[in-house]
This record gives sequence, C-alpha cells and structure tokens, in this order.
Amino acid sequence: MSWILLIIAGLFEVAFAFCLGRAKEVNGITATYWYIGFLVCLTTSMLLLIRATQELPIGTAYAVWTGIGAVGTVLVGIFIFKEPATFWRLFFIVTLIVSIVGLKVVASS
Repeated sequence: MSWILLIIAGLFEVAFAFCLGRAKEVNGITATYWYIGFLVCLTTSMLLLIRATQELPIGTAYAVWTGIGAVGTVLVGIFIFKEPATFWRLFFIVTLIVSIVGLKVVASS
C-alpha cells in the first residue's frame, strides 16, 4: 500500500508542476485558480509522501517520489507545453526511469 501512496504522491508532484506552468501562461483570477490548484496538489503530495515514508526507507521513497515528479514533469513539458524532445533529454529520462525501477527492486530485497 505504501508504494501505491508513493506513486500517487509522485503524480500529485507532476500535477503541482503542471499548475505552475499553466499559472504563468494566464493572468488575473485564472492564475489564482491555478495557484490554488498548485497548493492543493503540493499539500496532497507531501501528505502522501509522509504517509509512504512511515513504512518505506526515506532515501528510497524520496528518490522515487522525485523521480516520478521529474519524469512526469518532463513528459508534461514535452506533450502539453511543447518543450523540445531531444535525443539526450529522452535518453536521460529513460535512465532515470531505469534507476527508479532499480531502487524499488533493491528496496524489496
């Protein structure tokens, strides 16, 4: 169950980065709504991370959480914000994913 909470926490990390990206594109009350979404996602992500680290090693949990957030945010940047998808960018995203999977595998040992 802790791994599921950690994955959801990572997805909320992606969501708060997405909200920041949207907030910088708009003005006025619309930006305020995106900032509120940012705060809700940030709080949810942190609370789920706290819960997950009660059963998982902190080093592994934090690395996986930030990895999910980094990979997800880069993918959101590429697919939604039209950031470049260069070979090296994708190469390092793949290596990050392999590292995250490796951390989960060794944490289970």
